[in-house]
Amino acid sequence: MALVIKNADIVNADTRFTADILCDGETIVRIDREITPPPGAEVIDATGKHVFPGFIDPHTHIYLPFMGTFSKDDYETGTKAALVGGTTTIFEMVCPARDMSPADGFALWRQQAQGKACCDYSFHMGVTRFDADSASQLRDIVRAGVGSFKVFLAYKGAFGVDDTELWQTLALARELGVIVTAHCENETLVSQLQRQLLAAGRTGPDAHHDSRPPRVEAEGVHHLMTFAELTGARVYIVHLSCREALDAAVAARERGVRVSIETLIQYLVLDKTWAERPDFEGAKYVMSPPLRDASNQAVLWNGLASGLVQTVGTDHAPFDFATQKPMGRDDFTRIPNGIPSIEDRINLLWTHGVKTGRLTLQQFVAVASTNAAKIFDLWPRKGVIQPGADADLVIYDPSYRGTISVQTQTQAVDYNAFEGWPIEGRPAVVTVRGEVAVRDGTFCGVVGRGRFLKRVPGRS
Repeated sequence: MALVIKNADIVNADTRFTADILCDGETIVRIDREITPPPGAEVIDATGKHVFPGFIDPHTHIYLPFMGTFSKDDYETGTKAALVGGTTTIFEMVCPARDMSPADGFALWRQQAQGKACCDYSFHMGVTRFDADSASQLRDIVRAGVGSFKVFLAYKGAFGVDDTELWQTLALARELGVIVTAHCENETLVSQLQRQLLAAGRTGPDAHHDSRPPRVEAEGVHHLMTFAELTGARVYIVHLSCREALDAAVAARERGVRVSIETLIQYLVLDKTWAERPDFEGAKYVMSPPLRDASNQAVLWNGLASGLVQTVGTDHAPFDFATQKPMGRDDFTRIPNGIPSIEDRINLLWTHGVKTGRLTLQQFVAVASTNAAKIFDLWPRKGVIQPGADADLVIYDPSYRGTISVQTQTQAVDYNAFEGWPIEGRPAVVTVRGEVAVRDGTFCGVVGRGRFLKRVPGRS
């Protein structure tokens, strides 16, 4: 069935113009003035609204076994929430434990998504150990269409890799043209600081930040940059939170390291005082790296506007406050890490970024969609409105006014980290490959229609 968007204020990362959009099947086939809709076509009038390419979340954990429990969303609820928020493609982190083979981990995560995902998806393949068997399996996984790895320089004994494994992973990635995404903290420093704080009687959520201060993150970035420089691998820093870490990454980029940088919506609008709230409320805001001093927010916003930081993700990791966060009530190191935000990323970025003048419309599209598509080998299929691209479109209503609340959210978790926050815009219509999936904040698509996106990594 054809779909025509009339009077579209089309905003790409580098252009803005008014035209009609004709979608045939799953693809944009024509962009022009005054397109006559073909017989039987659905017609949507976008007058007064912006039309953006579908947004891409480069970092999610919809399915996550972690700290003895499991994240609350499944691929149905998580991807419905993504779509309601304007995100039409997600990158899910495959995070097998060290005693699980890469092949089994990849199969498990694919099984979780099949038949449930409502938006398109791809994976970053977690490398939590490296040996001859895993190297062979990683090659197979790349051939299956996964063009990125994930390493943790934290979580010693669980997901974390040692330096030999890090070198081997980066060397294989360099050979295959794969980009390596990395959680950058120094696991030894984290472990020692945790012990020191607990011994001093600091057991609450407020101690989490001090167990992973900015210098620990910056050291993790510096460490990764050294290995990337010596192996020649392309790398991508996930969830960068602070000035110190950004300085280390930019310094490496200036000497030729091929590094892209992601920050999160949480770091742009929340600060560490939220994790210091009394009566264990701060546990809602425990994540790693932690929320930082508010002075870092301007650094990150400026980084996005200047191009030093390429993407805004969520690291969506939903754990219930009532039943799961209390696992760490008497020991902050046992609080399941994560802030659920897949549904609210775009509206918060719009409200606090575009509406405040921190980002232009084109910068907004770049950091929330186009840059991720380019970095992770999906462009120009995704991340742009042009003929030949997938018909993933967000008709965005800037006149909408509303309030974020757990009572109205789609994501399957018992709180919202942004409860009561006003928003000044939301998606009115969201399409996935030419089919309407959301109207006026309500999912109306087909469960299971989401497609695994095979990617071919660029050799370099």
